[in-house]
Amino acid sequence: MPLIVLSIIVQLALVVHIIKTGRPLTWVFIVLFFPLIGSLAYFIVELFPEFRNSRTARSLERNISKSVNPHKDLKVASQNLEVADTVQNAITLANECLERARFAEAKELFARHLRGVHADDPVLLLGLAKATFGLGEFLETIRALDLLKEKNPSARSEEGHLLYARALEQLGQIDAAMHEYEVLRSYFSGPEPSCRLALILKARGETQRARELFQKIASESNIAGRHYNALHQEWVAIARRESS
Repeated sequence: MPLIVLSIIVQLALVVHIIKTGRPLTWVFIVLFFPLIGSLAYFIVELFPEFRNSRTARSLERNISKSVNPHKDLKVASQNLEVADTVQNAITLANECLERARFAEAKELFARHLRGVHADDPVLLLGLAKATFGLGEFLETIRALDLLKEKNPSARSEEGHLLYARALEQLGQIDAAMHEYEVLRSYFSGPEPSCRLALILKARGETQRARELFQKIASESNIAGRHYNALHQEWVAIARRESS
């Protein structure tokens, strides 16, 4: 009996899915009149390919691959650069180095290819800024990002702007960093700039404004989707802790 009930529940769920997603209604009859085979066929033909192409599935596949062979992508990128010393291959290898906190290697790769027609390449300059920040060379980070902005005035990077503000903070230029965090708050897609600003305000004794910012982040997280909260878990957790 439980299997029959489960089969009916699965059939009804699939019928609802077919109708809601606009699939051909022929599937409704297949699922209803051929419970086991019809449901299996619908999953294989319609759902499985969709899942395989989803961002979640691709991310899961990459994570599994990295768990099994964590150095595969680095090795492949290194081999590709040996075969063809192109800017794109260098960027790919440098990014693999960044992921593994091999900042000195990443810095060398980005800096070596900042020449000729690529002397002011925004991707290379941003990569160099990330590498120097990882090495604690915050003045170098500022210089790379200033050059990026000067040579590419139309380029806009949330990541680069946040890195700029963080480098200023690390250099003790707190007022300048606060200004950048304020600007970032107007367009940044996550709560990190607001949270970092609130932490500075708290350290300065401006507890009321800091608390207001933390509460705003916490309130927004309560109505945001699960993906948002997973993506910004660290900053949401800080905001909730500080606002409680």
